[in-house]
Amino acid sequence: MPQIYHEVIIGAPAENIYHAITSQEGLSAWWTPDTTATAEPGSIARFGFGPDYFKEMKIVELKPFQQVKWVCRQGASEWIGTDISFDLQSGDKETLLNDHPEVKGQVEQQVNRNATLLVFRHSNWKDYTPMFAECNYTWGQFLRSLKLYGETGNGRPWPQQHYGT
Repeated sequence: MPQIYHEVIIGAPAENIYHAITSQEGLSAWWTPDTTATAEPGSIARFGFGPDYFKEMKIVELKPFQQVKWVCRQGASEWIGTDISFDLQSGDKETLLNDHPEVKGQVEQQVNRNATLLVFRHSNWKDYTPMFAECNYTWGQFLRSLKLYGETGNGRPWPQQHYGT
C-alpha cells in the first residue's frame, strides 16, 4: 500500500517535539489552530480546517519522547482508515549521522549540537491518487511548520503552511 514518508531533523529535544505532536497547544501551533486534543491513548483528536472540514484521529499509541500513532476516523474518504506515526530519535549530530546517513545534508545544516530526527509515516493509503500526491506535498509543508515551531516557537499552521520562508 502507498505510504507517505518523511525524515526531518529538528534542532530541539525530543521532549519538546513530543509535546508539539501530543498537546492541543503544540498541535495548534504547527498543524491547525482549530485543534481539540488530549494526550491519552484511545482519545479522539479533532482538527478543523475551515468552517466545513475536519479530521478526527484516534490516538492509538503514545510512547513518551519516542513515538505517537494515530488512526484517521473522519476526514476525506481517502484518509479514513489510514495510519499516521511520528517516531522520534534524539542525539548529537554525530550519533544521528551515524544512525541515519541519509540525512547528512540536514545534519550538516543544523546549528544545534543536539537534535531530534522525526520519522513521519502516513500509511495504508489505498492507491496513488491526486489526493495522495497533494497530501504528500502538504505534509512536507506541515512538517516544515513543526520544525519551525520546535526550533523557534513559531510554526506556520493552516492556512499559512504554504506561504513565506
